[in-house]
Amino acid sequence: MIKHFKKLLRGEVDGLLLEKPGWRWFATYCLAIAVGSSVYGATIGLWRAPLQSVFTAIKFPLLIFLTCIGNGAVNGMLAQLFGSGLSFRQTALAILMSFAIAAVILGALSPVTLFVLYNAPPLGSANAMLGHSIAIAFSGIIANRRLLDLLRRMTGGDNTARAVLFTWLGGNLFLGAQLAWNFRPFIGSPGLTIQFLRDDPLRGNFYEAVWRAFRHLVL
Repeated sequence: MIKHFKKLLRGEVDGLLLEKPGWRWFATYCLAIAVGSSVYGATIGLWRAPLQSVFTAIKFPLLIFLTCIGNGAVNGMLAQLFGSGLSFRQTALAILMSFAIAAVILGALSPVTLFVLYNAPPLGSANAMLGHSIAIAFSGIIANRRLLDLLRRMTGGDNTARAVLFTWLGGNLFLGAQLAWNFRPFIGSPGLTIQFLRDDPLRGNFYEAVWRAFRHLVL
């Protein structure tokens, strides 16, 4: 398992075969996502309080798994629509692989975020969110770069690989943003009581919140 992830992180996709995806690799990637994202999620919530750290350690991997499950069928159909030749199981394994790479990177960055938390001057919520956003964006970019390399090899064409990747990203971001809204707050607002979910988690949506923020900014 460790050797396999070393190859993934180095971008060596030659030995990564999706022709016969087995449940062993599904379990391996799910374990990597659960461990890596939980550890990093704990460092996000620790900015607020130990209880928030526990809640975020649960919510971060849950967000990833629900996004994968919610978009599983759609991503499989999109892959076939663009002529990639990937089956639904191969599609699911490829996406899990991408999230697993991101989770491993985030888990590796956890000591850095802990060091900043305990040794830097007190961080405001905006600065903390900015730092975590940079770390998450970095891990996501690396993970999707590795996924693009794998798709190029599996589909045999750069255009097809890019089309599949960008449609997957669009769908995952669309659903993931909404789920992140329902699970709010990830870090927590100092003026609110710490809860796993708010009393009205399904009220409103992420896109309405962005529109209201935009109107407040420009009007």
